[in-house]
Amino acid sequence: MPSPQTTGKTKDKISVATGRSLQSWFEFLTTHQATTLSHTDIAALLKTQPGVSDWWAQQLTVKFEQHLGKRLPGQDCSGQFKLSVNKTLPGGLDEALALWLAAVAGIQSFNQVPLKAQPRVSQTEKWRYWRCELADGSRLALHIQQKTTDKVALSLQHEQLSTAEALEHWRSFWKAELPLLLNRSGS
Repeated sequence: MPSPQTTGKTKDKISVATGRSLQSWFEFLTTHQATTLSHTDIAALLKTQPGVSDWWAQQLTVKFEQHLGKRLPGQDCSGQFKLSVNKTLPGGLDEALALWLAAVAGIQSFNQVPLKAQPRVSQTEKWRYWRCELADGSRLALHIQQKTTDKVALSLQHEQLSTAEALEHWRSFWKAELPLLLNRSGS
């Protein structure tokens, strides 16, 4: 399986954040026999290096696994695929959640795939969540976080997709559908 392309923008972020280029990390990992290690062990090895936070250890581990052909873009450790579509909205957490709930009120399917059960809503002090399962076995999770005092970040994740083709199919759907849903409810 060929190594996926990594954009220059991604490479630059890695260099700035960790002090080393992506290629340098690949060389480091290869030298330390990481090609035979599990995901967890690769991340643990990376975390021993200066400037590598837990988050960057995970990102570099995924990039390395993709480079080796062990994982495709969008694929998790279990072999399933997931995607995320994001939108920044004005307002607060509760306003954004109310907007989303109004947008999806009465919807019983997405892209002609029925809901398996009614969606669930939960919250913490810093987050608002909306989750539901679809009849095809995939799951939707909407996460809302306050970005600034007057803006929220809305992230819709579609998880448990079984193939790269399903990932691309749903990615196209959500990139078109998310703005429509939000506009329908008044955003």
